[in-house]
Amino acid sequence: MEKDIISNPVMWTPSDEKINSSQMSKFIKVINKKYNLVLISFSDLHNWSVKNKSDFWSSIWDFFEVIGSKGTEPYIEPINHMPGSKFFPKGKLNYAENMLSGDVSGTAIVFKSENKIRKEVSWKDIKTQASALANFLKEEGVVKGDRVAAYMPNMPETVIMMLATSSIGAIFSSASPDFGVDGVLDRFGQIEPKILLTTDGYWYYGKEVNITNKVLDIVKLLPSLQRVVIAPLLGIKTQYVSNKFVNYHEVQEKYFSKEMFFLALSFDDPLYIMFSSGTTGKPKCIVHSNGGVLLKHLVEMGLHSNAKKNSKVFYFTTCGWMMWNWLVSGLLLKSTIYLYDGSPFFPNAEILWDYVDCEKINFMGVSAKYIDALSKENVNIIDKYNLSDLEIIGSTGSPLIHESFDYIYKCVKTDVLVASLSGGTDIVGCFIGGNPISVVRRGEIQGSILGMDVHVYDENGEPIKNEKGELVCTQTFPTMPLFFWKDEKNEKYHNAYFNKYPNVWCHGDYIAKTENDGFIIFGRSDATLNPGGVRIGTAEIYRQVEQIEEVLESLVVGQIWQGDTRVVLFVRLKPNANLTEVLINKIKNKIKMGASPRHVPEKIVVVNDIPRTKSGKIAELAVRDLIHNKKINNQTALANPECLEEYKDIRELSV
Repeated sequence: MEKDIISNPVMWTPSDEKINSSQMSKFIKVINKKYNLVLISFSDLHNWSVKNKSDFWSSIWDFFEVIGSKGTEPYIEPINHMPGSKFFPKGKLNYAENMLSGDVSGTAIVFKSENKIRKEVSWKDIKTQASALANFLKEEGVVKGDRVAAYMPNMPETVIMMLATSSIGAIFSSASPDFGVDGVLDRFGQIEPKILLTTDGYWYYGKEVNITNKVLDIVKLLPSLQRVVIAPLLGIKTQYVSNKFVNYHEVQEKYFSKEMFFLALSFDDPLYIMFSSGTTGKPKCIVHSNGGVLLKHLVEMGLHSNAKKNSKVFYFTTCGWMMWNWLVSGLLLKSTIYLYDGSPFFPNAEILWDYVDCEKINFMGVSAKYIDALSKENVNIIDKYNLSDLEIIGSTGSPLIHESFDYIYKCVKTDVLVASLSGGTDIVGCFIGGNPISVVRRGEIQGSILGMDVHVYDENGEPIKNEKGELVCTQTFPTMPLFFWKDEKNEKYHNAYFNKYPNVWCHGDYIAKTENDGFIIFGRSDATLNPGGVRIGTAEIYRQVEQIEEVLESLVVGQIWQGDTRVVLFVRLKPNANLTEVLINKIKNKIKMGASPRHVPEKIVVVNDIPRTKSGKIAELAVRDLIHNKKINNQTALANPECLEEYKDIRELSV
């Protein structure tokens, strides 16, 4: 057992002022008064939230003044199996109405596209634009349950189309413009949208990327499309000969209205269709609910991330990653949301920090791999930027390793909450994450999200602590998927989450719960290594390897070899480094000393690139299938599938 798993040192402690002014503390006071309790700590509140589920979610509705009707009690059906319980089964509400309600002035959205464009959109403008789009959708015959899709950069028009779609009870889905034609068809072809919002291109690393030909191919191959709305970003002159195409600005002029109407929806009416990464076949189409997303995101943004009216919230994401759906919920709190489209390293590695500093952003979210990359290059932020308004740095996508915590507190900002998050597209939110009233410990996620009854189970379904096991959730929660699209008997849904343990959600993360009730993630369960029958998390190896100066990044898989499993490590090196025997021994010794002798790879191979999904996650399973001569079912899910060619050679390599 690793020493780190048991306990880790405190790296940040919130001041009394930060604790008392937080939304979380205000919520605790409300709960104490309402229910005559004496909750003090986050742990107290979390325990109450899972033991008093109906009171908790009802109180969230009240605390954030949700617009709608709860209906009559029970607010949660007392069904004792998963999936099962319905939340607010007789309630009515509308996600978009809760964003656009009230007389809010000022800026709702700030958009930046590399160094080319900066644009602000006011609350008044997003309301009028969303109203025009809603009128257009209704004119086109879009009704409750129909699908509207966006093949778009992370720009305001994408958010506004989502709001218009939600307002009339239709279902919104999105993909980023770096997806190829097949990748888009694998997603949108399954859900058959009536309307597509798209653009002419985007900027990446300072260059224009024209997507007009891809758009024409997609439209030709998506027969369900009635109309295609073009919201140009680059200003490319393109002749769209089909009358299916209409310009975004023309829609705004033709359907302008100062009034906006919102359809009262049931809690379980669909809001989003989101897609799994699709590395093992066609992406699963995961349907999420109108009320579920609203309530879950109020908890995660309003309490855990301390977002409130006039807060400035930024997450670096594309429209193909669930963090986009998470970010836009900042509008529920009347926060200003910050969109950034392009490369996070152009024109330099500090560009996102320029954005955060200049805009005085309060919450900044990025991927763990982005932090790792900055750490690897020793990018010094703390001496160059003030960042006085930055309260929280969120990280997700993969485990944030211990050394990345060190890097942030040494080279970015000392007084900041590092909120490592873990959840997924499956729940369009988090199981575990940060909170503003507890300490941050090195390498640990602070704890479970409120309302999430999270545990670690061993192979026999028994809860464990200070040992590695499966992340499970033993009670229902609002963002359990409604269903998978066209999964008529819910077989795929059941197999995805409930096959391993009866009546318990098993998420597929390999984790440990510490004595501090924090969590450490060791990678995906399906990517764990089993040399000699011993389970090893891939993140344990990455943590050691990526401390080696010569290594930029790595990927590790288990290969069936001579009746056992051998660990094979692929490394991408710095330009002037070579994989010499000296470097191989250095890597092996680092892993041996930092992890254990069992973690040491039998084979280390240098590669030019590491395959990753569009959202930046390392594609371990694609490489594992490739080296076992298995078909990689969906290479369109990868951002760089061409790099897989060099991995084929490992099939023939001897020890």
